[in-house]
Amino acid sequence: MTLLEQIALNPPALRDMIAVAFLFTAWLGIGWFTERPPAGRPSVSVLMTRYRREWMRHFVDRDPRIFDGNILASLREGTAFFASACMIATGGLLALIGNAERLRNLTSGLELSPADTGWELRLLVPMFFVVNAFLKFVWAHRLFGYCAVMMAAVPNRADHPEAMNRAMQAADLNITAARSFNAGLRSVYFALAALCWLTGAWTLMVGTTIVLWVTWRREFASTSRQVILRSLPPPVLSDAVLSGPAGSRSSEPRPPQP
Repeated sequence: MTLLEQIALNPPALRDMIAVAFLFTAWLGIGWFTERPPAGRPSVSVLMTRYRREWMRHFVDRDPRIFDGNILASLREGTAFFASACMIATGGLLALIGNAERLRNLTSGLELSPADTGWELRLLVPMFFVVNAFLKFVWAHRLFGYCAVMMAAVPNRADHPEAMNRAMQAADLNITAARSFNAGLRSVYFALAALCWLTGAWTLMVGTTIVLWVTWRREFASTSRQVILRSLPPPVLSDAVLSGPAGSRSSEPRPPQP
């Protein structure tokens, strides 16, 4: 019997559908709110974009630039690690889906709200988040590679007319890569919450609420956010820094595109 046939014969209960809808709503909502926060209370992810631009502004004048290369290499290593972990997790979930009977025996004593929903369906939801995280991490890894190439294309002379413009291009790529990396981390968090569905719909709601609160706190009410706010760089660099020799260059860097 296929998974679709099992779902047709044993459709999810109303409480399960509500819990899953709450899970996806919380995931999409916190992602949107993190990347588009209120003007008076920016998130850590938004605040760090200023430091990434400040990093590239100082990168132009730094000699040698080995320090910057090492930082970028560490960022790529982090994305590669999480991408590999997501691949392993996907393989583990596929193995569990293929042997759901053993999982049913192991979790029979943990079922808080018994339902007829198939275990395969309950495992597909966390696998969705894990696969999404894998794709985000892989794309972030690639974007950090693009950023490395763009940084290498920055002229060695700080007074070169293209130096600051290319540095800001590298900053835009760096910011876009970081946004994809943060989205991957959020997917990992909610994949852990989705595993709570194995023990019932109410547990899924509780797990989603906990993950939502932790994610919000780290972005808007954490100690690290207070540290970042102590000395925040300006949101836009001055016209004198970004303008070309004839003053015809735009002073505001272009916003990063997905």
